[in-house]
Amino acid sequence: MSINLKNKQEIIKEYGANEKDTGSAAVQIALMTQKISELTEHLKNNKKDFATKRGLLMMVGKRKRLLSYLKEQNLDEYRALVKKLGIRG
Repeated sequence: MSINLKNKQEIIKEYGANEKDTGSAAVQIALMTQKISELTEHLKNNKKDFATKRGLLMMVGKRKRLLSYLKEQNLDEYRALVKKLGIRG
């Protein structure tokens, strides 16, 4: 269910300033997007898993807050990240 270490390191390397940059908004948003897509697939098969559904909704809310923070701080980085991740239709 969770992101494996290799996948996580690749995401951090791609979206972070360096390999140890795990706290920046872009990295957090990218990691959450990966987890959200995995949980969405899980919920397609397990429709009655309400605890996971609640966790998914909380994660989507947190990602939304991080995206709005990034939008306020750096609009160009926000637009690039949204386009790269393919969110916000």
